[in-house]
Amino acid sequence: MAIDERFEDLEPRKAKPAPKDLTVMGVAEIEAYIAALEAEITRARAAIAAKQAQKSAAEAFFKKG
Repeated sequence: MAIDERFEDLEPRKAKPAPKDLTVMGVAEIEAYIAALEAEITRARAAIAAKQAQKSAAEAFFKKG
């Protein structure tokens, strides 16, 4: 049994955030909310690209050996 498996239950679980209630928001507020979500998506995609580049670089480095 790996250490991670034994202590898996000790870490607090993060609750899934509730969706925003869009019915109480005006059009401008919803547009701002969408812009914020799109910015977060862009940030997440950049993080994915960086991790993929690191992985590719590491694979290329170890294949040369």
